[in-house]
Amino acid sequence: MSPLIQRPRRNRKSEAIRAMVEETRVTTDDLIFPLFLVDGKNQRSEVGSMPGIFRLSVDLMLKEIAECLKLGIRVFDVFPAVEDQWKDKTATKSYDPNFFYLKALRQIKKQFPEACIMTDVAMDPYSSDGHDGLVKDGKILNDETLEILGKMALAQAETGIDILGPSDMMDGRVGYIRKTLDENGFAEVSIMSYTAKYASGFYNPFRDALDSAPKFGDKKTYQMNPANRREALIEAEHDTAEGADFLMVKPALAYLDIIRLLRDNSSLPIAAYNVSGEYAMIKAAAQKGWLDGDRVMKETLLSIKRAGADVILTYFAKEFASSQPN
Repeated sequence: MSPLIQRPRRNRKSEAIRAMVEETRVTTDDLIFPLFLVDGKNQRSEVGSMPGIFRLSVDLMLKEIAECLKLGIRVFDVFPAVEDQWKDKTATKSYDPNFFYLKALRQIKKQFPEACIMTDVAMDPYSSDGHDGLVKDGKILNDETLEILGKMALAQAETGIDILGPSDMMDGRVGYIRKTLDENGFAEVSIMSYTAKYASGFYNPFRDALDSAPKFGDKKTYQMNPANRREALIEAEHDTAEGADFLMVKPALAYLDIIRLLRDNSSLPIAAYNVSGEYAMIKAAAQKGWLDGDRVMKETLLSIKRAGADVILTYFAKEFASSQPN
């Protein structure tokens, strides 16, 4: 047998060598931790379809953020769980400065100015129709929705938050929000656009957490068709031209090719949302003993980073941070 000149296994023979040639690494600096906020005090309830994830009132969320900061997590995406009594067709509570969500954001930024706080811009948490846009005669109105999103974005910016995340997928919303922010003295507030947000079946646990499922129909007229790839480039081109600071792909695992596509065609940072259904699948399998939950969690985050994501929104953030050596 002739001797082999090339032996790739030589670079795998020890932990030290494997670490030295490792191409991709995930750190807490790459992660954003989504949090679910509820009204009240001392409120804590687990999301049934998301083991280990809780809806928290602001007093308990402040404690959660403090713990996460000690673990090295510095960026948080805060979503409101709004009771039905406060929902209406035009999402008026989304820009009411006295509503619990906006009051809580002010409190969080006051107590933790060093934390980076991201918020979500879409009508569905506040809408009695459960859609991301304004509904009329069974249709989602695009341009009429922009005015509501602008009011919402401005109200959130006024609380001192750092990043806005338009997740509605209305055409032109990034430009409308950017113009609204700039004209009102918030030019430094960033926009992480949900650029390629697909009409996916992986969102159900999130909708359970916020009770925000659409009351009729689906979201296929504004969220992207899972069959389409090139369309993501169109959305990315528009969002970039309109002033986005980050481009996001959602979901992550079934759309790793889209993450790579945007990474290869944009100079902006690329974010990916490791969504609730992806989290729930791993947790359920781990509870059954079918998977090593910790190992698969780390492999999942690594795959998203390897595909090209600079930023990962993930419900695993605290668990990942807790698993890292001191």
